[in-house]
Amino acid sequence: MDDRKLKEGGLLLAVFIGLLVLTVYIPFLGFMASFFLALPFILFSAKYERKDAALFLAVSLLSGFLAGGFAGLSFAFLYGLTGVTLGDFIRKRKTRMAGFIAGSLVFLVVLVIQYIASIVFFDTNIIKDLLQGMEQRFHRSLDIVELPGTVGKEELAEQIGQLIKIAEILIPSFFVVISFAYVLMIQLVSFPIASRFLPYVPKWKPLREWVLPRSLLWYYLIVLLISLFVPLEQESYLYAAVLNLSFVLQLLMFIQGLSFIFYFFHVKNQPVAVPVLITAAVFIFPAFSLPLVRILGIIDLGFRLREKLKT
Repeated sequence: MDDRKLKEGGLLLAVFIGLLVLTVYIPFLGFMASFFLALPFILFSAKYERKDAALFLAVSLLSGFLAGGFAGLSFAFLYGLTGVTLGDFIRKRKTRMAGFIAGSLVFLVVLVIQYIASIVFFDTNIIKDLLQGMEQRFHRSLDIVELPGTVGKEELAEQIGQLIKIAEILIPSFFVVISFAYVLMIQLVSFPIASRFLPYVPKWKPLREWVLPRSLLWYYLIVLLISLFVPLEQESYLYAAVLNLSFVLQLLMFIQGLSFIFYFFHVKNQPVAVPVLITAAVFIFPAFSLPLVRILGIIDLGFRLREKLKT
């Protein structure tokens, strides 16, 4: 590396270590700081070649371990590799969506590796322990609270147990949602800062222009048919796969439905406040609204509603 790379690398490494110390040792500030952990890696890898970014990442891993132990090392690996991926896509002038998907997949893979490592090497299953703790608190609450005569405590306890089991089965889906949500937040907070130091930082397309691949509709239909006509045992791998795929695909159809709502009001020359208010109402009344928006997304993909609106 030349002197300029070394100086910039040293400065960005110092920023990363400062953010890492906040993340590891100061809970509330650490949560906020964690969204900026990828920023030094984004800035460095967006300006320099992959071999330089790989060396910067290696030094950061060692520094992270020295500053925060195994927790620091895990944060450095997770956010460092994600940041390098996002920065590399900026350097290649790829779209923001392409970087978002690639960064989310990297975040997901590293997160799963760390989850498995915590079980194998440290005999710690954080998610399972959390769910078991929730179930125990529910049972303690049932022992204290007086329920109406028509509601049986044993029946309610059984329902809670079923919900906890479903949550355990949905752990892979939770990983997917968490990964994409975190990388979205990383982009939202880091890219405006990065744009001050980089000549090119991609911008999001408006939500109304988001259109998912139509092939997802076929996957959704296949999963739906399997869940309706194939007998599934709750402990089977097929049941877990169908449940997780159904969860993720329904979420994607919901996003497609929201996109169509924004597109519809844009075509009708209505102020953007209208779809924003509708979106807010969807989240306020989810039991009724979420299925409707999801169905709208399915119809939009299946029948190409946008093309009909154009004509």
